[in-house]
Amino acid sequence: MTDVSVCLATAADRPVTERLWLMFRHDMSEFRDVLPNPDGTFRSDRFRAAFTDSDWAPYLVRRGEHPVGLAFVRGLAGPNRVLNSFFVVRGARRTGIGLRAVEEIVAKHPGPWQVAFQDDNTVAVRFWRRVATEIAGAAWTEARKPVPGRPDLPPDVWISFSTSAETGS
Repeated sequence: MTDVSVCLATAADRPVTERLWLMFRHDMSEFRDVLPNPDGTFRSDRFRAAFTDSDWAPYLVRRGEHPVGLAFVRGLAGPNRVLNSFFVVRGARRTGIGLRAVEEIVAKHPGPWQVAFQDDNTVAVRFWRRVATEIAGAAWTEARKPVPGRPDLPPDVWISFSTSAETGS
C-alpha cells in the first residue's frame, strides 16, 4: 500500500474532511441512537475543535487521490493523547489502511494514548484490540468508563497504551 498517505489536514482539506465526518457520525449513530439534526448534519463540536483548538490535530487519510478516512487527536498538550475520532470508509476497510493510519499517527505523537469505542460495535472491538497489540504488544489495558452526561448509555470501552520516541512504537 505505497499509495496511502496520512497527513495533517489543512484548511483546504476542511470540506472533504467534513464530508468524511458526516459519514463517520452516520456510522456511529447505529451505536448511540443518534439522529441527524433537522438540517441533516450531525453534532460537530469535535470537528470544529479539531480544526481550531491547538490541543487537537485533524488527520486526513488518502489512498492515492481518494480520501478514505480521518482521525482527530486531542490532548496534544496534556499527559495523554486521545484518538478522539477515527473513521475509514467502508470501501477501504479490511485492507490494512486503518492499522497503518493509526500507526503513523501515534508515531507522530509519542507517549501515552487512549481510544474509546463501544462494546456493541463488534468490528471496532476486534480492530482496536488488534491495533493495541500491534503497537504495544501485551502492554495495553482495557477499561469501561461511563459516557459523560449519558447515564442512559452503556459505558465506553477505553484502550490505553504507550508509544516512545525512541522506538516509534
